[in-house]
Amino acid sequence: MRLSISKAAIPSENATDASPLGSGTKQPQTTLRMDQLRILIVAEHSSAAFGGEAALPLHYFRILRARGFHVWLITHARTRDELVRLFPDERRILYVEDTALHRLMWHAGRRLPAQIAYFTVAFVSRFSAQLRQRQLIRALMAEQPIDLIHQPIPVSPREPSMIYGFGVPVVIGPMNGGMDYPPSFRAQRGYIERALLRFARWSSSVLNRLIPGKRLAALLLVANKRTRDALPRGLCPRVVELVENGVDLSLWGRAVSPDGTADIEAPTTFAFVGRLIDWKGVDLLLDAFKRAAARAPMRLLIIGDGPERDRLQTLATSLEILAHRREQPGRVFFTGWLAQNVCALELYRADCLVLPSLYECGGAVVLEAMAMGKPVIATAWGGPADYLDATCGVLVPPTDREGLIEGFADAMVRLTISPESRMEMGRNGRNKVTRLYDWNIKVDRIIELYHQACGQDPNGRPVAS
Repeated sequence: MRLSISKAAIPSENATDASPLGSGTKQPQTTLRMDQLRILIVAEHSSAAFGGEAALPLHYFRILRARGFHVWLITHARTRDELVRLFPDERRILYVEDTALHRLMWHAGRRLPAQIAYFTVAFVSRFSAQLRQRQLIRALMAEQPIDLIHQPIPVSPREPSMIYGFGVPVVIGPMNGGMDYPPSFRAQRGYIERALLRFARWSSSVLNRLIPGKRLAALLLVANKRTRDALPRGLCPRVVELVENGVDLSLWGRAVSPDGTADIEAPTTFAFVGRLIDWKGVDLLLDAFKRAAARAPMRLLIIGDGPERDRLQTLATSLEILAHRREQPGRVFFTGWLAQNVCALELYRADCLVLPSLYECGGAVVLEAMAMGKPVIATAWGGPADYLDATCGVLVPPTDREGLIEGFADAMVRLTISPESRMEMGRNGRNKVTRLYDWNIKVDRIIELYHQACGQDPNGRPVAS
């Protein structure tokens, strides 16, 4: 199959910006100014609406583009409508079109537990998408010089990468993984799922030898030590830690005024935001809320949708806490899926975020709540434990099911009866986010790493041509 990219799709460059790379078969010149770098971001999905890791490439592309960098994006056509709305007439976005195989794998994955689907049918779909991405990369580089390729997702440290062999440095990550359930909750995985996970982890070393993208990369980025330890042996030795999540303060920066006061007469509103899947622990939250609401005036919003929604609503009904109106005190109201701007408004109106997740590698919603000046109650496990401390939230140890439920109930009561603590935690959280997790700050750092990958290794030596 022959693929051609129209010249009209390639913005004209002046002579100063021209690069000698031509077809993309040579290493970039280390004398390039930073704003001359031609960056290609490659990701299966690039979408704020999809949530999770799909938002990461979107933010890199958005900010680099706004700063005047020559940046391209290759992503799946499923996100085309959203990207066209965000970037009208943008010619530097190329799409992997949907195929019968992608649709088949998607339908098959809906019938499997999330983790089994991820390591089986979803892996086949991602592998197929990367094969098509390789075609698009070669076609683009035949007509437009590229200095560096960045593959920010998938964030799994063990999954092999097909993005290699293009004659330019490749940066992969930040990755985030190496997770398991807390010890007391590992029985939640069925035997087949545990066996499949062990096989997937064992086979990752073999796959990364056969598919050498992460061995040949110029730089691997990891979110934390846990992820670094999960990398298979024999990969690129140049590994840098960089948290994968950030906050778009233009959307999530609507903070409560530092001088604001809480309405102590109104029930405290707690909000859960996320996909309704088993490992998010929403069933535990419903039990905790039932206990807490008997001790202090509060209500709970469940913002999101997913395969567990019907079961959770049935559970809420059996606990006699399901609300038919969102304002009912002592009740739980399910909003369903909300657009991101509406979700941001709901979180702004709430008093506190609750996240009882048992398997949260990242947890961008924690940072988003902190950006809005909201305290967070979360499980002391995985990503939330990386972001939160006692100054801006409450981390509940996942000792066992009963301990986690009671811990969340106690924390919800404590923050309900102490609005001053909520306000102070909210201010501290916002200060921490603006200092460390603003996407603009993260892009400053990623640009430094691009420069390192193109020019020098971490020890200051030139990258070999």
